[in-house]
Parts: sequence; structure tokens; C-alpha cells
Amino acid sequence: MTPFKGKWICREEFSHLPPINVFHREANKDENYSHRDDLKNLHTLFKKEFDFKGAKRVIVRLTADDYFKLYINGKFVGQGPTAGYPFCYYYNEFDITSLLNIGENEILVHNYYQGHINRVWCSGDYRMGMIADVIADGKVILSTDENWLYSPLKSITGECNIGYETGYSECIDSRIIPEPFTPCFTKNADYTFADAPSVNLQVYEKKAKEIKTLNGGGIFLDFGQEITATLNVTAQGKSGEKMLIHYGEELNADGSVRFDTRCYCHYEDTLILGKGESKFEGYDYKAFRYAEILPQNPEISIKEITAIVRHYPFDDDACTIKSSSKVLDAVFNICKNGVKFGSQDIFVDCPSREKGQYAGDLTVTGASHIYLTGDIRLFEKAIINQAQSQTISEGILAVTPGSYMQEIADYSLQFPILLLRHYMHTGDKDFLRAMLPVCDKMLAHFKQFDRGDGMLELVDTWNLVDWPQNLRDNYDFPLTTPIGKGIHNVMNAFYVGAVAQVEQIKDILGIPYENQSTQLKQTFNSIFFNAEKGKYVDSEGSNHSSLHANVIPLYYGLEPEGTTDSVADFIIEKGVVCGVYMSYFLLKSLAKAKRYDAVWNILVSESENSWYNMVREGGTTCFEAWGVDQKFNTSLCHPWASAPVSVVIEDLLGLSPMACGWEDIALNPHLPENVEVDATVPLVNGKKIKITAKGTKGELDII
Repeated sequence: MTPFKGKWICREEFSHLPPINVFHREANKDENYSHRDDLKNLHTLFKKEFDFKGAKRVIVRLTADDYFKLYINGKFVGQGPTAGYPFCYYYNEFDITSLLNIGENEILVHNYYQGHINRVWCSGDYRMGMIADVIADGKVILSTDENWLYSPLKSITGECNIGYETGYSECIDSRIIPEPFTPCFTKNADYTFADAPSVNLQVYEKKAKEIKTLNGGGIFLDFGQEITATLNVTAQGKSGEKMLIHYGEELNADGSVRFDTRCYCHYEDTLILGKGESKFEGYDYKAFRYAEILPQNPEISIKEITAIVRHYPFDDDACTIKSSSKVLDAVFNICKNGVKFGSQDIFVDCPSREKGQYAGDLTVTGASHIYLTGDIRLFEKAIINQAQSQTISEGILAVTPGSYMQEIADYSLQFPILLLRHYMHTGDKDFLRAMLPVCDKMLAHFKQFDRGDGMLELVDTWNLVDWPQNLRDNYDFPLTTPIGKGIHNVMNAFYVGAVAQVEQIKDILGIPYENQSTQLKQTFNSIFFNAEKGKYVDSEGSNHSSLHANVIPLYYGLEPEGTTDSVADFIIEKGVVCGVYMSYFLLKSLAKAKRYDAVWNILVSESENSWYNMVREGGTTCFEAWGVDQKFNTSLCHPWASAPVSVVIEDLLGLSPMACGWEDIALNPHLPENVEVDATVPLVNGKKIKITAKGTKGELDII
């Protein structure tokens, strides 16, 4: 049942274009795909004037493809939607009661259609336009139809030079007179809409922490930390003169803003002045700390600059950590900020280069976000997005939702981890039961690569192990794409672990099954475990033992009985010779082996491969790698590095539900003897707890 009474409205160019199917297995690329270049990067205004006679509560229900910003009587209201597949397309609702006048009003929507195949939206498919209803006290008083008007915004142009075709630079030419508004076109859109509205983003103004005047009349801004935002700039000068706007995560050696960022984003926008005051209002957000406004002529007057920050609702005071270790506090805070700004309409792997929701990143970021916010809705939606992707690949896509088709086997096999985390926080067996068929189908997909003894070989998607390549600890197996013959440890450890976790889910639900994990563990250990040395090797026939080949089996508890200590000893001896993504499994595996001192030492390490190294290098959000130079295109805001958040709370503070759902709470700290920690943690059931801990003793109170 559609939530809308209105019709789908669009520009004339799209009214007769059938949608393009952009979905396929990654390996089955559509060589005949094409998209008109003149229908990319399109900004459009839709509007309608209407008479309002009064009501207690008025909401706008709205969605658009690819994106919208909503204004009522000239005032910004909100934006959306979160990315979604056409068969489960998301929408938003906004309360506009306080913005309406008795009598004449105007609703205006700034719609954006990008037209590229990327990780951000399900774009590049000729689905463009919007649909909306205005609802007063439960009654629809206005809906989109042919009587609405639209105007193409030809004053906004740009080059597609941000990330992996993630976004366009924005050039606003204030001299261009707006196109006249003309009646909209309607079309039979093939959307099935979500069952309920999405959570609205938190959008607010932020002033710069430091502002300096530059030679030539320019202005430099430092916002004090990395943010995800657009800039609004008001300026006045001669018509035709230009003003450049640069954004960056870092500064160049001469103090200018590094707007060609490490992570392939060319962050340069342009305002071309018209008569009188001209305004630059950025549409698509960027990830930056610094900005500079550079007028072509020093006589150009820059009157106002404001950053408009956006992210998923986040209360900075909801989850806090204050300890006797300044290093731990600094590490926790950069991870907290990374998750805050990496949580947008979806969990983005980074808010700069990809802006996409990656399954493997979700294992780490989702765990952090739940504790930082006490809000599980974005995490639950992300799980559902992965389940939805099985209509495209039964093995589950790596990026969901979106029109960029990528599959990573390691990531797909982590799906049961997400379900068990959701169940731990909520105790919701109905959700677990609904997702179980997704698990079964996913495992059946991978079982087709069973070489006969239960081990997987020639899995037809990316075998990641870790990223970047230089942080794989010389893993002894050629990780080519496609993968070659032979079996390797990490892929099979994830597979055996997933089988065991799905059996655990069936135990929770009381569903009978034929046990497979016991034999799979035995086979896995017979091939990969070196009993003489008490550690795992990387691949069949290999003598090399990487950190990764030992971390994943220990994480899942696959090690033979009585060998936990030897595997943990080897991991500790190796040290942090992995990437920040694998560090989550490193820390969790050591905590599982009760090596809490080692967990602590890694978290407060000041070595090159440490979170504190990010702080030392000026990071205010956690990086994609341990340091800016460890990866050729490092993002400086990458929440897959936020493992310390959940590890500190779950393992060092020892916070856990005595039964799933947090009705009763246990606290078993595992801190070093002289370390003190005060923490507040919000829970998904609405409770907020205060923790005071020192060493192995602690107290908690519900506040």
C-alpha cells in the first residue's frame, strides 16, 4: 500500500524515459549500459502555492530521486531521502505547522539527480523526480500532480571530480536568470515505498573556530575539527567576477587548504557574482576541517560564511568516557567523532570518497554507533539493506543500497555477526527469525564453492582479508581478482564462523538443524592449525603464520581445545601488523581469550600503528589507516577504525546484558589496576547508565 496520494512528478526530459536496470552481479557487467550525459548533475526546483486555513498539526510526506531539500515559505525544513532500492524506497516526514501562514503559502523542493553509477544512491537509472503529500490533522490537503510547477536550475554546473564519481564540484553562476516555472510532468513510477518514514537528519549551523583574513581579501576558516557540511557564502562585487571556495581535511606546507585531498576529492567550488549580493549555497556535503574563500578581486566583499553541518541525530553528551589515561580519552573521542560524522542517511565508509554503506565497515561502525547513541534504528535499517541486496546477489552485496555493484566475500559472511548484535541489544526474536532465511540463502551461495571437504575454494568475489594490502602481514596466498586455486585461512575461518553463528541463531529460535559447524571446525583445524607450533598458517601447505590467520579463528572460537593461550600468545607477539579494519577482530579475539592487558596496551599504544598516532598526526576523527601515509588515498574520517568504542565498553568496562535486551545489566571491569574510568552509556531500551570503574571493580547506576 502506497503512503502517498500524490503522483510522481518530473521534468519533461524524464517523463517518457523507461528506467534502466542497473542491478547485476559484479562479474556480470552490462556492457551495453549507457546514460545520456546531458541528463547528469541536474538541479531542479519544484513548487506549489497553496491556501491554508489552519490545523493543529501539518506534516509533509516527501521523497525524491536522487535527493531533495525542502523549503516552506522560503525557510529550510529538511532533506532526504536515505538511499534505497526502488523496491523499498524511503521517504521522510516533516512537521511544518509553525512555518505556515493562514492564507497563501509556498512549498518548494530543490531536487537533485546525479545520474552516476556509484555507492551513494541508486542513480544512473533515469528515475528522477519527486512525490509529496501535505497532511493537516490526518487529512491530505495537497498532493503532487500536473498542477505543480518546475524550473531547471541551469545556474549550477560542475565537474564530476569528487571521489569515485561520488560527486560534482559546484559552480553557481549568479548572472544566470532562473528558468520560468512550467507545469510538471507525471509518470507511473515503479517504486515500492518503505513501510514507515526514515529518521530525519540533524542539520544545523556551525561557525568557524578560527577565521583569518588572507592577502588579496580572502578568508581562511578552521572549524576546529573535521565536519560533514556545506558552506553558505554571501558576497558582493562586480558582475562576472569569481570567488573560489576550497575545502580540505589538511593544510599544505604554506598554510593553504589542501583541496585536492588524499582521498581523491577535488574540493573546489566557484561562485560567479551577479548584480548586488550573490549567494553560494552548497548542495552536496563534503568532509572537511578547513576552508578558504578566495575572491578574484580583493574588492569583492565577503559578507557572511556559515557551515551547515549534517549527520544522523547524535547527542554528544549521550555517551562519554573520562579516564585517568589521556591517551585513552583522546583515542575514544576521535573514534566517537568519526562515527558521528560517518553516520549520515546511511553508515558511510567515509563521508568523502565513497559515501557508501559497506557491509564489513558496518560490523565495526554499527557496534560503535549503538553505544554512542542508544539508537539502533540506523543499524537495523543497514541490516535490512543487506538482506534486500539478495534480490541481486544471493551472496549479499558489499555496498547496500546503491547502484554500484560490488561483492566482498569476507563482508557477506559477517552478516550473522550483525544479527546476533541486534538480538543482544533488543532481544527481538521476530527480527532474528525474519532474517534467518537471508543467512541460509547466503550460506547456500557460498557452499557452491565447497571443494568437497567443506572448505571453500575459488570463491567468485573479492577475498579481502584486510586493507590496504601493505597491512596484510605478508599473508601467504595470492589475493587476485578473480581468486586462484587453493584454499586460504581467513576466507574459510569467516565461513566456518558464519555457519556456527547461524546454528547459534537457530538454537535461540528453537529451530532444529543438522549440525555442520563441528565437522567444519575439525576440517579447518586439520588443514590450517600447526599443532607443533600452536598457531595457524595462512593457506594449505604454507609455513607462514600471519596475524590475520590467527585472529579470525580465535574471534570465532575455532581453535582446538587447550590451544587458546598459544594462539593468543602468538597474536600478542605479532603486535598490530594489520589495518584498522582487522583491529576490531584483533581486539575482540584477545578479549575473548581474556588477554585484557594486551587489549589495553594496544588501545593506549603510541606506536606508529596506533590510534594515538592519528591524534599525533592531527586527526580529530579516526583515519582509514594508522597514519596519513600508510595508504595511497587515505580518508581522514573513516569510522571503520572505531573499534575502541565498543571494545572499551564491552570488554574493558565489561558492560553486558544479563539477558538480551538490557533489562538486567552486568558490569565486570577488566582495567589495569590503577586505571580509573567514568562513563555514561545510553542503551537501546531508553535507559542511560553511569559507570565508575577502577581496575577490576566497578559500580553502575541508572540515570
